[in-house]
Amino acid sequence: MTNIEQISRWNRDISRAIAALGTQQFFPSLIDAINHQVRIDYPQVWLYHRDLPPHVLYHEIPRSALASQVDDYLDGPYQEDPFYQTSMQQPRAKIYRLSRVALGKLEQTNYYKDYYADTGTVDEVVYLANLGSGNVINLCLMRLPQQGPFTEAEYEALYLLAEPVSELLKTQSQHRDFAVEHLIQPGIDHQINLAFRTFGASLLSPREKDVLELMLRGYGTDTSAARLEIAVETVRRHRKSIYRKLDVNSQTDLFSLFLNAMSCMGEAAGDDPLSVYMAPR
Repeated sequence: MTNIEQISRWNRDISRAIAALGTQQFFPSLIDAINHQVRIDYPQVWLYHRDLPPHVLYHEIPRSALASQVDDYLDGPYQEDPFYQTSMQQPRAKIYRLSRVALGKLEQTNYYKDYYADTGTVDEVVYLANLGSGNVINLCLMRLPQQGPFTEAEYEALYLLAEPVSELLKTQSQHRDFAVEHLIQPGIDHQINLAFRTFGASLLSPREKDVLELMLRGYGTDTSAARLEIAVETVRRHRKSIYRKLDVNSQTDLFSLFLNAMSCMGEAAGDDPLSVYMAPR
């Protein structure tokens, strides 16, 4: 494909993404536009906030890879993710490459040993949009072994798209429905901490509640066991019981339930917001 043809394709594709702003078709349209410029795998859109677990807004990950890509990530490793850490440190750039953020030492990190080595991906680039009030969107683009890492030419092509992609992500977040459903507003830190302490209390035992709070705060099984001074197998048993009692099947389901229940904090008046959220209407 010639440069003129590539530019023409980009203009056509990005126009479709712009037309989809404010709708559920925006993220897939934007990802299609990028994929037609540079081959990507497992695209996923994450919303980060320093006081809450990450929330996946959209993904194109096959079911067979969901556990390793999403659930295992939410089970603590996200706190050591160089992209997450960069996002929480007032980032200025709008595109980052994993090998560069990790300063070429990715394979020496606990993040790689405990999580990333098992994901099946060999390279990753993110577009980043800083939304203010601690909210940051990452559009993650990965590569599988059959494609190989991004070449320098491919990364340069992605780099040239960073400005419009980041601005479009920010514009999508400004649509009312998106803001109401996803964004954490300033001045509610005390409500977040209250939600951590009270969420699920009406359905769980005190020890299960302790385990749940550590899960929501991003601690993995081993760390939770150490902090609670109980066996790892005991933590795992409590986690299974929590999933059963809250009727969820994964970390993703659990965090989504937590975020949704936060809308009932005011009505709960200091009690379990889940009891209000799940009450018959």
